[in-house]
Amino acid sequence: MAETLRFSVSGLDCASCVQRVEQAALSVPGVGSARASLTNGTLEVTLAPGGPQAAAIAAAVAATGHELSPIQTHHDPAYARILGIVVALNLGYGLAEIVAGLWAGSQALLADSLDFLGDGLISLLALIALRWTARARARTAMVQGLFLMAMGLSVLTGTLFEALRPELPQSTVMTVMGLGAMAVNLACAALMMRHRTGDASARAVWLFSRNDAIGNLAVVVAALFVALLGSPWPDILVAIGIASLFLGSALAIQRDARRELSA
Repeated sequence: MAETLRFSVSGLDCASCVQRVEQAALSVPGVGSARASLTNGTLEVTLAPGGPQAAAIAAAVAATGHELSPIQTHHDPAYARILGIVVALNLGYGLAEIVAGLWAGSQALLADSLDFLGDGLISLLALIALRWTARARARTAMVQGLFLMAMGLSVLTGTLFEALRPELPQSTVMTVMGLGAMAVNLACAALMMRHRTGDASARAVWLFSRNDAIGNLAVVVAALFVALLGSPWPDILVAIGIASLFLGSALAIQRDARRELSA
């Protein structure tokens, strides 16, 4: 049975580079097909039964001036364990932030709690999809992007509604929960770091964690200004910013998934 290997390719930035990389891979005995993607910076190789090792293909491509890094995200047991940890951290802290957001009267914390819960559910979907085909995983990423977009729009709508009757949130609770959220998301981003060049679904999970850490820092800054100014508007503005970040990430994930589906 033929085996398919996927690689991340360094410096793949022109059509001639794509052709050189494909020809180098095809020059290795046992390689049945090779398809490089300029948009994704990846190389997909199909091997005949008993075909060459990944190292032989990497050596052939290295002669063209490009480096290969195997993408094994969906077959890697370590990735499955990491994803399980990410799911647990996101869902657990999301529930904690809902309680804290309601207690503190903070729209930014409530926005962040929805973010955690959404990320946890999306990461769970990615975990379930690990054994699926590349096309199915790309479709999963499409769903992840649509979910993130819907979540961003819902947070944005709720925050704008709250702006009509703003109440002063508790800045101390915002600060403590924001710092805790940042620690959780930095841990998730660190765990996902080496998988950020995987397929669209893996990149989506890493992108969520990275963006969340940025949003958490914004929550802490908002808490500081709420305390200094005695105004709820920093909280409201940060909630709007977090929602906008959701929407930008959703578009990036959709773009990646469409590229993989077209390939």
